[in-house]
Order: sequence, then structure tokens, then C-alpha cells
Amino acid sequence: VQLQASGGGLVQVGGSLRLSCAASGRTSTSYAMAWFRQAPGKEREFVAGIDWRSDSTLYADSVKGRFIISRDNDKKTVYLQMNSPSPEDTALYYCALKITGWVTEEASRYSYWGRGTLVTVSS
Repeated sequence: VQLQASGGGLVQVGGSLRLSCAASGRTSTSYAMAWFRQAPGKEREFVAGIDWRSDSTLYADSVKGRFIISRDNDKKTVYLQMNSPSPEDTALYYCALKITGWVTEEASRYSYWGRGTLVTVSS
């Protein structure tokens, strides 16, 4: 399985940005995908995840109400719509895929990771 993330860039406070992550290769029929991020000098943290079977979503408290995760089944792509970002959202954003079970915040549960895409929020 390969994951290709895209859409990162420079965005101003109050703007919006949409990240995409396309999965290719062998994927099971039931899985979850998520976004994590890592800011300079900080540990990687969970941002949002979506379960492919139930379409249920999970968000970190820090982004709840501002970011929206969604998916396109046919394209095997997950999106992260970032609305009203703040400088604290500046980080390298990674997408991850989980081949069993439900969506979770635990990074260790995800088997596949894409390369990060950098998001910089300027004030």
C-alpha cells in the first residue's frame, strides 16, 4: 500500500486549505485512514480519522469544529479540509492507513504512512 499526500502550502490565518491523501496498491475492503501532524520540536499527534465502513469520524479536540475529514471511495482518497487555521496548526501533516479495526488516535495502530506535506500558517 502506498499513500500519497498533497495539498500542503502556505495559508494565512482565517483562510482555508485542503489536504488530500490517495491510497494505492493492495487495500482491504475495510479500513480507516487518518491524519497526524508533527510540529517542530513536538511529538507527532493525531488530527482526525475516518472509518471506511461506517464513515464515522474522530477528531482531536484542538481541531474539532475547524477541520473536516472526508473520503472518496472510488478514488480511495481521504481529505482534510482545514478551516480557520492558526499558527499552532503549522506542522508536517502525515496520512496513515489502518487495515483492521476501527479508527483510532493511536499512531502505532496504523500500518502504512505517507510522506508528510508541510502546512505553514502565517499570521
